Amino acid sequence: MTIMILERVPVSLRGELSRWLLEPKTGVFVGRIPASVRQRLWQRACQGAAGGACLLVHTADTEQGFRIDFWGRTSRAVEDFDGLQLIRIPSEQLSEEVAQSHLETQNPR
Repeated sequence: MTIMILERVPVSLRGELSRWLLEPKTGVFVGRIPASVRQRLWQRACQGAAGGACLLVHTADTEQGFRIDFWGRTSRAVEDFDGLQLIRIPSEQLSEEVAQSHLETQNPR
């Protein structure tokens, strides 16, 4: 399984990736592709990101069963703790997300 998340990238790059992967939500691509195709798509995404960011999650022979790669300035950071990959949210972004979540619970739609 391959998941690719693109942030702030050209629409043409998203269109190119949609030839190989499904895009269930804007910038989120999912599919089962061979490793060689995954590597080519990853290289293409990183080259075509134009100041954006890319995150790749794919199955791998690790304790977690997957691997996370990233390129550019993503909204989340991947930290390696003794072989486990964990996600870190920058503190300023976390504060914004908590405030937004609080507003949504106070004013449900």
